[in-house]
Amino acid sequence: MNRREVITVLGGAAAAWPLAVRAQQSAMPVIGYLIPTSPDANPGRLRAFHQGLNDTGYVVGENVAIEYSWADGKYDRLPALALELVRRQVSVIFTGANAATFAAKAATTTIPIVFILAEDPVQLGLVASVPQPGGNATGINFVSGELTAKRLELLHELVPAAARVAVLVNPADATATETTLRDLETAVRTIGLKLQVLKATTSQEIHAAFAAMVRERSEALFLSSDAFFTSRRVQLATLSARHGIPLASQAREIVEAGGLMSYGANISGGFRQAAVYAGRILKGAKPADLPVTQSSKFELVINAETARILGLEIPSSLLARADVVIE
Repeated sequence: MNRREVITVLGGAAAAWPLAVRAQQSAMPVIGYLIPTSPDANPGRLRAFHQGLNDTGYVVGENVAIEYSWADGKYDRLPALALELVRRQVSVIFTGANAATFAAKAATTTIPIVFILAEDPVQLGLVASVPQPGGNATGINFVSGELTAKRLELLHELVPAAARVAVLVNPADATATETTLRDLETAVRTIGLKLQVLKATTSQEIHAAFAAMVRERSEALFLSSDAFFTSRRVQLATLSARHGIPLASQAREIVEAGGLMSYGANISGGFRQAAVYAGRILKGAKPADLPVTQSSKFELVINAETARILGLEIPSSLLARADVVIE
C-alpha cells in the first residue's frame, strides 16, 4: 500500500492542515498526531487510533480533527514538529514513541499529551507515578524494555544452536538503545551467548548491518523496540530470509511480514487505548488524573513458514505456548 492509498483509506491525512484550519474555525477539537515514521509505515495502528476515538464518540472529520506530524524516520525532526503542534494550539498531542514523547514534553507543559512508551515513564521522568501522573502527560506503557531478557530466552529456545546473536539498535532513540543493551548484557551472560551490537537509522544502514552480521557470522538477530524497525519490517524480514538469520522482535507486525518470532504487547491495541484516553481528555478529563495503563498481557507470535524456510524445527513446548502461529 503506497502513501496516497493509506491516507485515502484512513480519512484524509494528506489534507490534515486544511482540515485542522477548518476545524479550529468551527471550534472542532484537534489532536496532534506525532509519529517518528511515515503514514504508510503502520496503517493498522492508525486505523486502531481512529477506532479508539470512535469508541469515545469521536469521528474524524465530523467532531474531531487530526493534525498529522510525520518525521519520516528522521528523529531529529521531532522537536520542531512538536513545537509546530504547540504553535497551532492543538487540544491534545498523541506521541507514538519514546523520542516523540520527549519532544512533546519539551515543547509544552500545558497541552495534554497521551503517549505510547516501551519503557517505564516514571523512570524516564515523564510522570510522577503510574496511578497519578500528576502533570500534562499520561498514556500506555508496553513495558517492552522489561521483556528484553524473556524475548532473548525465547529466541534461544527457538534457535538453540545460535551461539552468537546480533542486536540491532537505533541510536536516534537513545533511551531505548541504552535500556536494550543494559538488559541484554545480563541476559547473554546468563544464557552464555556472544553479542554483536549493530546500529541503524536508515535503510542503507540496515543493509550494512546485515553485511556485518554475515562477516561476523552472527546466527540470530535481536531487534530493539523501536518504531523505525517496525516501519522497515519488510526489508528486515527479506534480509533475514536471504541471509538465513532468524529474527526476533517485540512487534507482531514484523513476524507477519516474515520475521521469525515476536514477544510483547499488542501495539495496535495500545494505539486504540491511547485514542480512548485522548477522547476522554477532550471531554474534560485531566491527564494528571488518568493512570498510566500498563500492559499485562503479552503475546508470543511465531512464523512457522519462516521457520521452515530457515530449516528450523519449532519445539513442541514452544508451539504450545504460542498465542499465534503463522502458517
